[in-house]
Amino acid sequence: MTARKEINRTTLRITVTALFMAMNVALSSFGVPVPGGHLYLNDVVIVLAALLLGPFEAFVVGGVGAFLGDLFFYPTPMFVSLVTHGLQAVVISLISQRLWQHRPKLASVAAALLGAIIMVVGYTLGRAYIYSTPEYAVLKLPFQFLQAGVGVVFGLLLCWKCGIKSLFEKTIEHRDSI
Repeated sequence: MTARKEINRTTLRITVTALFMAMNVALSSFGVPVPGGHLYLNDVVIVLAALLLGPFEAFVVGGVGAFLGDLFFYPTPMFVSLVTHGLQAVVISLISQRLWQHRPKLASVAAALLGAIIMVVGYTLGRAYIYSTPEYAVLKLPFQFLQAGVGVVFGLLLCWKCGIKSLFEKTIEHRDSI
């Protein structure tokens, strides 16, 4: 009986991971126009998924999801997205689940902020390398800060204020019977 529950829990986790990955692909495929560039909203999904899922699942959502979104629509930075968003998601997941376990909201904020720094630095270095001009990377820096900030704020709001964390835990983590 307990093996069946574990299989059902694993199936639910795989399904949730695939759903978040599909959302990441969709949101990384188009940008919201802002003066001088575009704002991509996939960081919201990456932060939320990383706060809920384990490190490997977070990497799949963040890294592989962003990689596929770029591969389908704009392949030039796809490997930068794989490494940067993958590392961002893993770090958020590890810190939020293992740091300050008695204060999970504080750990989530610290993890999301560190993830934002990883995303900004990763994309800045990646753009400088891909486009061979550090000037281009510096030009896009404000958009990276905006994207990271939006991801942190809305990811945390969805997780804690909208109750997705407690819903996730009730549905996936502490499911007694299916």
